[in-house]
Amino acid sequence: MTHRIHNFCAGPCTLPLTVLEEARAELTDFQGSGMSVLEISHRSARFEALHNETLALAQRLIGAPDDFQALLLPGGAHQQFDMIPLNLLADGGSA
Repeated sequence: MTHRIHNFCAGPCTLPLTVLEEARAELTDFQGSGMSVLEISHRSARFEALHNETLALAQRLIGAPDDFQALLLPGGAHQQFDMIPLNLLADGGSA
């Protein structure tokens, strides 16, 4: 690929070609398992190892101390911002 387009918008960014190539390889054969990373059971030891590694890397990336725990939550940034007042409300409060 000779011409890469860069995305400067909020949200997904342009990834290095090496990252995309590794993702492509793992997408069809995750860690030599013969299965896609999308196909492995979320109850398997392989997934548990991936999940724990992801949490540890996220913790290290943000520089969180050991007594903090990273959370991987669905919904994207909009949902996370929507949840802020819900988590700060007193019992019986409304937002």
